[in-house]
Amino acid sequence: MTVGRLDRRKAQTRAALLDAARTLLTSRDPAGVSIQEITDAADVGFGSFYNHFPSKQELFDLAVASAAEEHRETVRQVTAELTDPAEVLAVAVRLTARLPRTDPGLARIIDRVGVRYPGAYPIDDLRHAHAVGRLCFDDAEVAHACIGGALLAVLHRGLRLDDPHEIDEAADHLAFSLLRMFGLVDGDARKVVSRPLP
Repeated sequence: MTVGRLDRRKAQTRAALLDAARTLLTSRDPAGVSIQEITDAADVGFGSFYNHFPSKQELFDLAVASAAEEHRETVRQVTAELTDPAEVLAVAVRLTARLPRTDPGLARIIDRVGVRYPGAYPIDDLRHAHAVGRLCFDDAEVAHACIGGALLAVLHRGLRLDDPHEIDEAADHLAFSLLRMFGLVDGDARKVVSRPLP
């Protein structure tokens, strides 16, 4: 086997293991998943697992990180042209809280890992919104934690709802409530949240 082919094969095996871990995360607690189950789901040999990962915890951590990065990148792309920092926050919240409808697998992963999930709204964006006077708060880290905690609660609730309209409505209510909490007046917050999602 040539070096190029061997490298491609290694990359395919690693990707298969990551995909299997992400799939398993949607329905199982990682602590209860065996390496054999992971390699079976990835359709690779048991021994190949350790060629790529020293432990299943590292694999699951990387699976969560890659899912989080994909979601952050989606939010970044969608908000790239927005000029209102309040709208950037609202869109990030509305998209994330809609995940039980738009990407239930990712929603279940976020729900499972909870506060360890790195959110889609960067703290630097929050600091910028504060610096330009669009959002008001005393401590950026506490404000960021409030956003994350509220999102987790609404996302958890959304996974138990059957009506897509209710999921979307809850996402919009959350964005509105957060904007109000950060100092926007009622009419301004409603206007921001009523804008169509990009």
